[in-house]
Amino acid sequence: MHIDWWTLGLQTINVLILVWLLQRFLLKPVAAIIEARRAEAASVMSLAEQARADAEAERQKAAEEVQRITESRGEALKAAAADAEVAKAKLLAQARDEAETLRRAADAEIDRKRREAAASDAEHAKALAVEIARKLFTRLPDEAKVSGFIDGLVDAVIALPEESRSDIGKGTPLTLKTARPLTAGEDETLHTKLAAALGRPVDLSVVCDNDLIAGLEIDTPHALVRNSFRGDLDRIARELAHE
Repeated sequence: MHIDWWTLGLQTINVLILVWLLQRFLLKPVAAIIEARRAEAASVMSLAEQARADAEAERQKAAEEVQRITESRGEALKAAAADAEVAKAKLLAQARDEAETLRRAADAEIDRKRREAAASDAEHAKALAVEIARKLFTRLPDEAKVSGFIDGLVDAVIALPEESRSDIGKGTPLTLKTARPLTAGEDETLHTKLAAALGRPVDLSVVCDNDLIAGLEIDTPHALVRNSFRGDLDRIARELAHE
């Protein structure tokens, strides 16, 4: 085998030149490009890490804000619930007061109507009693409608206080109401007994009042002396109304 050293030497030189050229014009630029790409990638990664950190911080901040809003909303709901309870209690108290006012007004109205009904019943009872008494006493003899009431009238005059009795019939005629016109004997008896009761002569002004039914009444500015069925019926009606 024959080796051509000149050819081998030239090829070696060509290889060295080719390696130098590759290193000079290809490997170094490629390495520079790769390094630049690596640096750019590192920068991008750094930016991405910073963005991730910023995003995490924002997420944490947002979570804290959500927590704060949730807690604030919970406090607001509690405050609203407390206000609602206060308003509810106020409305209930107001409703109770209004109901109590209405109940009192209703009780007052019921009591007023009861009194009116009682008064009306008493008036009806009185009118009915008067009518019954009138019909019953129309059967009495005329003398019984007056003579039987003279002594009771005189006794009522005597029972008056001294001050009232001393003013009766003094200076003016004494008004005497009767259930029917007096007879001469009845008129004389009344003059005599009233003069004895008052201690002085009296001048009688006799007025016939059929509403008395039976009996006598003396009506003066200072005293009213009644001894009649109408007076008894009025007293009974007052007692019924009171009960």
